[in-house]
Amino acid sequence: MTLPNFNETLKKYARLIVETGVNVQKGQSIVLQISVDQAPLARLITEEAYKLGAGEVIVQWNDDLVQREFLLHADEKYLENVPQYKIDQTDDWVNKGASRISVVSANPDALAGVDADRVATFQAAAGKAMVNLRKATQANKVSWTVVAAAGSEWAAKVFPELKDNAAQVDALWDEIFKTTRVYETDPVAAWKAHDTKLANKADELNKEQFSALHYTAPGTDLVIGLPKNHLWEGAGSDNVRGEKFMANMPTEEVFTAPDSRHVDGVVSSTKPLSYAGTTISGMKFTFKNGKVIDFSAEHGEEVLAKLLETDEGARHLGEVALVPDPSPISQSGIIFYNTLFDENASNHLAFGSAYAFNLQGGTEMSEEELKEAGLNRSHTHVDFMVGSDQMNIDGIREDGTRVPIFRNGDWA
Repeated sequence: MTLPNFNETLKKYARLIVETGVNVQKGQSIVLQISVDQAPLARLITEEAYKLGAGEVIVQWNDDLVQREFLLHADEKYLENVPQYKIDQTDDWVNKGASRISVVSANPDALAGVDADRVATFQAAAGKAMVNLRKATQANKVSWTVVAAAGSEWAAKVFPELKDNAAQVDALWDEIFKTTRVYETDPVAAWKAHDTKLANKADELNKEQFSALHYTAPGTDLVIGLPKNHLWEGAGSDNVRGEKFMANMPTEEVFTAPDSRHVDGVVSSTKPLSYAGTTISGMKFTFKNGKVIDFSAEHGEEVLAKLLETDEGARHLGEVALVPDPSPISQSGIIFYNTLFDENASNHLAFGSAYAFNLQGGTEMSEEELKEAGLNRSHTHVDFMVGSDQMNIDGIREDGTRVPIFRNGDWA
């Protein structure tokens, strides 16, 4: 590692993750999900969490190669059924209100060549088995954050022009530190200021209560309905105990839930999507009455088809997010092949389940009540990027009048 003061900077990053990311409280349980090749960061996160008073830190390791071998060779019955002890484990996290830190560093092409049916079978089973964890997360019953670490294969994908893998990993760490404000003298204070800026933009949109949004750009002409009493959110969120946390670092978005019954038109993706260990690109979707009725992709179409077959909700939208093209990640010109980063360079949408907190009173509603209000329900949630410097968006009021929201990829 040749980045100046790397060890000290990594320690600052770990502190930011536990203090701003999940806002560790005294006596809390913390679950850390991280790759085996990121053990140095895992140790630092654990150390910093205990310094802030965590009651316990549970580290759950993962490994790209082990997962690939499992999906290639495991008996079909193990793909179709998640062991009860794993379900019990995640239910235990929910019951004790554990905060969850997910560190993403995987190779975007880790599962390339693996049979798409086997991957889809496993992901569908996992989605159903972890339903309680998903519901708790999407209702902010617990604090959670998704952050990144520089995996060697991922770095090689992002920076193929650099001379060796050490330089590639350095370059990716540098971007992670930049975009998460770790290089700032006081990263925690920097994030508070950023959170305030995005919250103010969300407040402006909440006052409008548009009934729909109209997106236009090359390959896109789409109208997305918004449910009554929808709520836009900025960077930070509050859990049910009133504790602030930052669900994604980096983040540049304000987002809400669409009315999944009222989406019509066509939309084209503008960046690749890394999903299920495969890179999907050149996607185009046609919606009618909220549902995808036609789709295509230049690469990875078979995997995309399996995603849309996950369940009924997988063909409907669960999130609409606004990100200005002048955002730092977009202006870097880098395609990260990782949704955490690429979604913060571009306006994006998501297939699958909506967040209950994007509706007034939604966190206390039943699944049926949320669906009746227009919020999509599904066992999946997958973002895809649609924004560019050529995108215009109008807000449509109840009386049909229009208000410019985006022009040429930036706030109007």
